[in-house]
Amino acid sequence: MSGPQSSSNSPPTLNPNAGAGHIEQLGGLSTYVSGSPNSRLANLLVSAIFGYEEPNLRKLADKVAAAGFYVVVPDFFHGDHFVPEDANRPREVWLKDHGPDKGFEEAKPVVEAVKSKGFSAVGAAGFCRGAKVVVELAKAELIQAAVLLHPSFVTVDDIKGVKVPIAILGAELDQIIQYNLNGPMPAFLKALV
Repeated sequence: MSGPQSSSNSPPTLNPNAGAGHIEQLGGLSTYVSGSPNSRLANLLVSAIFGYEEPNLRKLADKVAAAGFYVVVPDFFHGDHFVPEDANRPREVWLKDHGPDKGFEEAKPVVEAVKSKGFSAVGAAGFCRGAKVVVELAKAELIQAAVLLHPSFVTVDDIKGVKVPIAILGAELDQIIQYNLNGPMPAFLKALV
């Protein structure tokens, strides 16, 4: 979601112990890992601003793992997820420390670490701000497939540069996407047509 709605809603209750997986170091980052290391397919999930401890993200990772994937959810924020109640660090200030460009740079060694385990294909799904990280991985052909869920910071040029299969999923109640779909189509979606 490219607007403030994703951070103005009630944030999730974070729980570092949620999920069926476990935490391990991967590519230099603490990472929630779920699924069999014997799978041939891996999936990287890049969180929205609330980070890798968000329980619904871990539930999703576990569901993807149950479908036969090895799933990794790195802590790209190093324990410093966005906290809406922190008036001293509004979203715009927090994003300066955790921009998608930094996430992309930190994702590269994670993807390489996953590939070194022998997986035949690595896909990635990014939520909100994490979608831009996934787009950058797709443009660099570091992954074999990309999924963007209510993406933020994604431009037409980004979409034109993607070199792998991509799916873009907007949230049902994403007010910006709804506005754009009721009016002109968002520019980055036009690039796909």
